[in-house]
Amino acid sequence: MSSQLTKEFLKLKKKFLNGTATPDEIQLLEQYYDLFADETDAIDKLSTAEVEQLETRLKENIADRISEQESKTVPFYRRNLVRAAAILIFVTAGAYFIQSRYVKQWQQIANNKPSKNDAAPGGNKAILTLADGSKLVLNNMQDGDLVTKTGTHITKEDSVVSYKFATANNSQVSYNTITTPNGGQYQLVLADGTKVWLNSASSLKFPTAFTGKNRTVELTGEAYFEVAKNKDKPFNVKTATQTVQVLGTHFNVNAYSDETSVKTTLLEGSVKVSSANGNALISPGQQSVLTPNGAFAIKSDVDTDEITAWKNGMFQFNEADIQTIMRQIARWYNMDVEFKETIPDYTYHGKISRNSNASQVLKILELSGINFTIEGRKIIVKS
Repeated sequence: MSSQLTKEFLKLKKKFLNGTATPDEIQLLEQYYDLFADETDAIDKLSTAEVEQLETRLKENIADRISEQESKTVPFYRRNLVRAAAILIFVTAGAYFIQSRYVKQWQQIANNKPSKNDAAPGGNKAILTLADGSKLVLNNMQDGDLVTKTGTHITKEDSVVSYKFATANNSQVSYNTITTPNGGQYQLVLADGTKVWLNSASSLKFPTAFTGKNRTVELTGEAYFEVAKNKDKPFNVKTATQTVQVLGTHFNVNAYSDETSVKTTLLEGSVKVSSANGNALISPGQQSVLTPNGAFAIKSDVDTDEITAWKNGMFQFNEADIQTIMRQIARWYNMDVEFKETIPDYTYHGKISRNSNASQVLKILELSGINFTIEGRKIIVKS
């Protein structure tokens, strides 16, 4: 433990024991103990002597923890910064994992005004292409009825497009496509009541009414589905390399062409994922990973909060490399990314609000020791 951290720890311990610590200071002190919760009793059961003994153990174990982690995961900072502070806390207002030593610095970053070379966060933007080829720019349209034709009734309300009363009077199926650009996202309610959240740079092709024995849509990019239950009519999501079949469930499909694999993550129900080389059944909390050669791998105990964070307005990473992080940033801020140098092979974890400007997100990532420069619509990454 650094002398600065030891000094801070002793100060907080003293204030806590004499009853003068503020709620924020008590929360920070709890973070020290939480790191080694398996080695101590609850705080309120510790005597002064036990607290002093705990401090000694903290000094030893933080050093061991840092040594172990240096080759594994760096939480948005490089190792020299972890040595300096070692303790992680969570600042609710800024929605960032940060180090106690840098609280004021991170709060200033969260409140910074956009710089000249910057990009605003994405928003609710999409184009709806109708069966006759006409296009509706949804972000430019007022709430209300968008289209009312025979067999098709489309409405918009609060950035959600709904097919509420779509019917089919003949065997010919009419298809629409909703497309989000880089920096866009949108919500859709299909004719059967299925809810879809579409991430940036994605598209969904779907029928205005579901006829026949199946409900089938085609996806590029990423989407989260809450499928309306219908045991007699399975719901299929087709991508370029796989099909996901469900009866009624909640799941996320990440099928971006620039990612290393296609990932299907199940939150509720059950799904069957099929490709040219086989199929896989997954249960809640599991994720199927389809590699470029068509092979399936199943991951269990997946952090579903991380997978669906984009839908809830957050970037969230758990052992993600910088390339993965930058692909998400590029899509959301509609920017290109160029790596000027070889970046150290670190992995990162933490949360950042997707409502922040690009410069704010990059300043947070810069505490890892990586440098970013914005030139027009391009982010340049250097070590």
